[in-house]
Amino acid sequence: MLMEIHQVEGFDPQRRSFNRNAEVHRSDQGLFGRFHYEGLRIETGTHFEIHLVMADLVNRLQELGFTQLRSRVNFKGSRYLAERHPWVDYPDKVAR
Repeated sequence: MLMEIHQVEGFDPQRRSFNRNAEVHRSDQGLFGRFHYEGLRIETGTHFEIHLVMADLVNRLQELGFTQLRSRVNFKGSRYLAERHPWVDYPDKVAR
């Protein structure tokens, strides 16, 4: 069941800006996220809180070279939130 849709923005590994939706779904085991970008499809692990689903998604994107990521919830169920929620910024990982 679709719980929320989050808008995700940032830069892809080729340094192109992007803006895509990430879906947060509920299953019998908990919550998980789905994200599609060009040919890339990411599904997160299962978590019990939405912020952990989004952190998992962002971590997976950062491991692939995505940078300057931020997100905000735009839909709860089918209800559009009119971009009223604040952005959540995710700091880039420090290169080692």
